[in-house]
Amino acid sequence: MIDPDHERLSIRRQCELVSISRASFYRQPAGETPENLELMRVIDEAFMEALDMAPGRWRGICAVKVGVSAANGSGG
Repeated sequence: MIDPDHERLSIRRQCELVSISRASFYRQPAGETPENLELMRVIDEAFMEALDMAPGRWRGICAVKVGVSAANGSGG
């Protein structure tokens, strides 16, 4: 998207053109935490098991796998 070696457009101008701050261009994204990776794995697994289920039922199954209440998202 942004070409730091562009001959005619500075990084500042390129960022303006695509409506991002220069800080966003230079910022290194943080990696995922082990907890997030495990949660994404559990959700993927539940989704693959429940492809033919209604969304409300799927949400309940995910909540059980993760150990939270489907009604309010709290642990329990």
